Amino acid sequence: MRCPFCRHADSRVVDSREVDEGQVIRRRRSCSKCSRRFTTVEEAVLAVVKRAGVTEPFSRDKVVNGVRRACQGRPVDEDALQVLAQRVEESIRATGCAEIPSNEVGLAILGPLRDLDEVAYLRFASVYRSFSSVEDFEREILELRTARDDDEDSAEPHREAAEAGAVSS
Repeated sequence: MRCPFCRHADSRVVDSREVDEGQVIRRRRSCSKCSRRFTTVEEAVLAVVKRAGVTEPFSRDKVVNGVRRACQGRPVDEDALQVLAQRVEESIRATGCAEIPSNEVGLAILGPLRDLDEVAYLRFASVYRSFSSVEDFEREILELRTARDDDEDSAEPHREAAEAGAVSS
C-alpha cells in the first residue's frame, strides 16, 4: 500500500477493525519511510451481471426501489424494505460469488418478499416471471396457499404442545 503522503510503497498495519457487520475492514497504517499514519478501507465488491452482459455494483437501493413499487399501497414501512434488502444482500454474499447474474438477485428477493407481504410478492413475481395469463396468477396463488397451509400444519404440533403445557400447569 503506497503512502498517500510520500508515495513510499511500504507500510505496516497498526490496527484493523471490522465495520458493517464484517462487510468492511478499516485498517490503520503507518508508513515505514515518513512515519505518518493513514487509514484504508477494504470492502468486498459484489457485482451484478445484467442480461446484456454489463456488470454493475450490487445496490441495496435498487432492491428497495424495485420492491417499493410492488409494495405501493400496502402496509409495508421503510424499515421493513431496508431489512428485506439487507437479507437479500446477505443471501447473495453467502453464495461466495463475487459476480451474480441479475436473475439470481430477483430470485433472492422473492422469498423475503413473500414473507413480508403476499400481495406485493404477487405483483413482483408477475413482473419478474413475466406472467402472461390469469392461469399464471392462479398457479402462483395456489402455491402461496399451499405454502401457508404447510406452515400452519408444521406450527400446529407446537401450538398443541404449548396449549397442553398450559392446561397441565
